[in-house]
Formats: sequence, C-alpha cells, structure tokens
Amino acid sequence: MVFHLDKCIGCHTCSVACKNIWTDRKGAEYMWWNNVETKPGTGYPGKWEDQEIYKGGWKKKGDELKLASYDKKGTLLSLFSNPNMPVIEDYYEPFTYDYQHLTNAPAGEDQPTARPISMITGKPMDIKMGPAWDDDLGGTPDFARQDSNLKDMTEEEKESIFQIERMMMFYLPRICNHCLNPACVAACPSGAIYKRGEDGIVLLNQEKCRAWRMCVTSCPYKKSYYNWSAGKSEKCLLCYPRLETGQAPACMHTCVGRIRYLGVLLYDADKIKEYALAEEHQLVDKQKELYLNPFDPEIIRMAKENGIADSTIESAQKSPVWKFLMEWNIALPLHPEYRTLPNLFYVPPVLPIIGMMENGHYNTHSASFFGNVDETRLPLKYLANLFSAGDTSKIAEILKKLYAVRLHRRNATVGDLDNEMVNKAMQEVNLSHEEADSIFRLTSLPKWEDRFVIPPAHREQAIEMLEDVHEYKGNHGIGFSEKPKRIN
Repeated sequence: MVFHLDKCIGCHTCSVACKNIWTDRKGAEYMWWNNVETKPGTGYPGKWEDQEIYKGGWKKKGDELKLASYDKKGTLLSLFSNPNMPVIEDYYEPFTYDYQHLTNAPAGEDQPTARPISMITGKPMDIKMGPAWDDDLGGTPDFARQDSNLKDMTEEEKESIFQIERMMMFYLPRICNHCLNPACVAACPSGAIYKRGEDGIVLLNQEKCRAWRMCVTSCPYKKSYYNWSAGKSEKCLLCYPRLETGQAPACMHTCVGRIRYLGVLLYDADKIKEYALAEEHQLVDKQKELYLNPFDPEIIRMAKENGIADSTIESAQKSPVWKFLMEWNIALPLHPEYRTLPNLFYVPPVLPIIGMMENGHYNTHSASFFGNVDETRLPLKYLANLFSAGDTSKIAEILKKLYAVRLHRRNATVGDLDNEMVNKAMQEVNLSHEEADSIFRLTSLPKWEDRFVIPPAHREQAIEMLEDVHEYKGNHGIGFSEKPKRIN
C-alpha cells in the first residue's frame, strides 16, 4: 500500500467507513483500525511512537532479532503483569451521554444537560481524551510539543515549528501495515495471529486468541486492540472479504483525497531475517531489495514454480505501489527502525509551497514562488525521524523530485517559469519529462483501476492446501502444524 500525504485533507472519512463496518459493537468503541493523526502530534494511542514506554517492534542483538518487549521466558512472566501494555487511558475511555435526562429531568430553573456516561462502567465520568483529540494541532502544548519525532532536534528547530509565521501540519493516516516481519505474530503465545500465504494479510484467529494481549504490546504501531467485552484481541484485516471479490478496502474506497494505492509486490521471503538485521541506516534500502522485479523473466519463472498465478504476476507488473516505491523512489516506510518491514509506504508531504517569512512577508522569489528544500517550514530531520530512521538525505531527494514535478507541470500548463531553471531541477534528481508526467498522472488524475490493482483471490488454492493438510493429518496421525506443502 502507498499513502500520498500531500493529498490527505484530514477529513477522517476513511476512519468512519472502517468504524461503521468493523468496529461498531460493544467492546470495540475505542478501536480505530484506521485513524488519521495530525503531525506534529502524539498520535493514537498517545505517544505510541515512544518505544521506551511501549517496547514494541524488534531489537537487534548480535546476529539475532529479539522482540523489544519480552523473550519467551519474559513473555511467560509477563502474562499476568505487563507494565508496557497501553491501558484504556492511553486511548480514551469510551463514552456516551445521558440523553434521557434532557427529557426526563424534573422542572427547574436550570437547563438540564446530558452528562457523559462511561460505556464501560455505565457511571458518570469526566471526559479527558477522545478520538483525534489533538486534531489540527489542538492543545498544542500538551500534544504537538510532545511528539516523539522531535527527538534529536535542537530547541531552536523545535520551537520554530510552533512560531505562528512558520506553523504547519500534515495528516498521517494509519492502518495495520501487514508487515513482512510482524512482531505481533512472533509475540502471540497462542499462535492466534498469522500471515496468510495467499496475499500476506496479517489476521487474528478469534478461536485461538486467549487474550494474553502480547500482540498489543509487541506491535510498535499499536494496531492490535483488546475487546474488553468479548475478551479477544482484534485488528485491521485489510477488508479481505472485499479484496476477495475485487473490491478495494473500505478506507481506500471512500478516501476523499484519493491518497491511497494498493497493489501486488513480489518478495523473497528467505531474506527477511537477513535484511531485518541490517544496520539502522540501511533498513530502507535493504527492505526495497526484498521486492522482486515482476518484469524479470527469471523472477517470473521462479514465481510460477512457487505457485504464483499468472494473474498475480500481471497485477504486480501493473502495481502502482511498485511504481511509487521502486521505479520512482518517492515512497518510504513508517519508522523502519522498528524492523517489522512494513508493507505500507508513504509519499512524504512536500510541505507548504510558500516557504519562509522575511520581515513579515513571504519570500516569493526563491525558485519562482515554489520555495526549495532548504527553506521548508518543517525541518527535514522531523520527516526523517518518521520515514527514514533519521536519514535526511532520503527525504531531501524525494522532496526535490516532487518539487521538480511541480515545476515541470507549472511550466507545461502556465509557462511562466524559466526553462533553464526547470531543467536544472529535473536533472538534479535524474527526472525525465516523461517520468514527471507519469508521476503527475498517477498522483493527480488516477482512475480507480490505476489506484487499486487487485488480482483474483485464488482462494481455491488455499482451500486445497487446507484439504491436503487435513488428509495428510488423517493418514499419518500428525499435528496440523506439519504441512506437506506451502503456497506462497
């Protein structure tokens, strides 16, 4: 998946669509499988990015990857006491209002009010937090200034973000990343979470779930939730019933800004551990090396040998995610330092067109009004802490390329820019006119079939695999975990 942050308007339509379909029942009131956060901000749950608090993701220890939360022994010891697990106050205590009091209150001199009532205890409560509580920099001193991504920045850089003449923000939509190396799967003592073979979606088996909630702790993105009513954990399932019928997930289908793209990426599963062990500054590049070129005849041959359908290979060749991530190199994963190798990538925001203010006036002279990377309102270090494990060069390269596309299209449609300046900007990032037009079309003028390239589900193969396992189990009297074959 790719989310283009320049196009997100923060309308939360995606969140509401997901909420209405999947989390509209008792115990799931506080669950937002899809949520949109204002950045800078602490996000949802509060400070989820601070792994000193929550211990999510993986840590490199020598030549091995270890869960940042607990090892096997630590997991057993923490099953009944887990201080690193978020509590309801880190999200918000779900509430409703006593609307009956508005009509049933006895006559009096005062106007009756509908007091907030906890949906967990049923008792009156004081509201201290809610969904998107820090939306649009709401409560800046308590939220935006507490953003974990402001680390390693000077006090001057931090404060400059909140000066009124430089104030800026952008929106960060988040769902489960359906990672290649999911920490939640490794942490579950019950084996309830798994990455299904036919499409890589990470699912949670409700029948196997025993509510140990280690998935909640170990997911660094905090996209696994505990249903306090049902006593089971739940998470985003990428609307797989919709995908199996050729439809886009609900959050993507309803997206007003059309920021979301979904497609197929082929990858080499045997190298996941090796690349997840890479040095922190190499993680982004190593993850991209995992993804295989769907146009390579040798890759096509090997994919077919491994049971990959022709329709899936064809979808990989048409995938918009391949274009954003591998062809154009303008998309990055969120917090690669967690080492989960997330399958959701973001095109960083280009930031406001107009850059800095000088003597109370906007500087409209630099690069003919478009500004440049060195004069953006938001320090590159902030974006680098989000998307490239602190490597500002990767952010600068992408922003320069996106700026070059803007300059090219402005010159093509209005013609008021200096050709030499435009060509220089494009040459600096090795961008051709054809490639710039392709980026513009997929970004600004995409049709539904351009944004979502969904192959047939081929569920019959997965069903056959399960039938083969049951037959093999019956003939040989072995456990279900011993599978005679695997379909990737």
